[in-house]
Amino acid sequence: MTTTGQTRPGPIPADTAPTAGRRDFLTLVTLATAGAGVAAFAWPFLDSLRPGDAAAAHAPIDVDVSKLPPGQQITVVWHGNPVFITHRTPDSLARLQEAALKARLRDGASGMMQQPPYATNWHRSIVPEYGVVVGICTHLGCVPTYAPTPDPSTPVANWPGGYACPCHGSKFDLAGRVFIGAPAPYNLPVPPYSMPSPTMIRVGQNPPGSDFDFSNILQI
Repeated sequence: MTTTGQTRPGPIPADTAPTAGRRDFLTLVTLATAGAGVAAFAWPFLDSLRPGDAAAAHAPIDVDVSKLPPGQQITVVWHGNPVFITHRTPDSLARLQEAALKARLRDGASGMMQQPPYATNWHRSIVPEYGVVVGICTHLGCVPTYAPTPDPSTPVANWPGGYACPCHGSKFDLAGRVFIGAPAPYNLPVPPYSMPSPTMIRVGQNPPGSDFDFSNILQI
């Protein structure tokens, strides 16, 4: 049954719809999308401007050497410098102690301040098996290459194994001691480090009771 005197509301004609309101809504959506895009673009840039954590950059580095085979070396970065950690073999340790080798070295007794007191010995380390040196030639700052075994093709006669600088020919033995006649004036530096366990090397922290300051070395 139809009630008289009443009319049902019909649809709003398209030409009279609230286009202004819809236009405002679309404008807000566009601005929001654009803002999100700018934010996504700007975040990496702004994040890159944040200062680094200086404390973390200078924190000691723990290196597990339990799986480092004899005769092999790994390199870690400490204070922006490469640090060579070498597992020296019994044969290489025997060669380091030869009087004939010591006579060929500029500072065979490590008398110059290029290492902490606890590394002022024939192997220039806390324990003979593991060598720890900063891998920067003391001539002009190149990074020497690791040449651990005697090799007849080496320019140095009777090469005992060690490091060879590719820039100007400086040579160092496996304790980082420089050969006489090389352009490098000093042995490779030994950084402060400790060994909390027999297979853990902590670069950047002296053993308990030692206060060696790396800034006191002669040259790097």
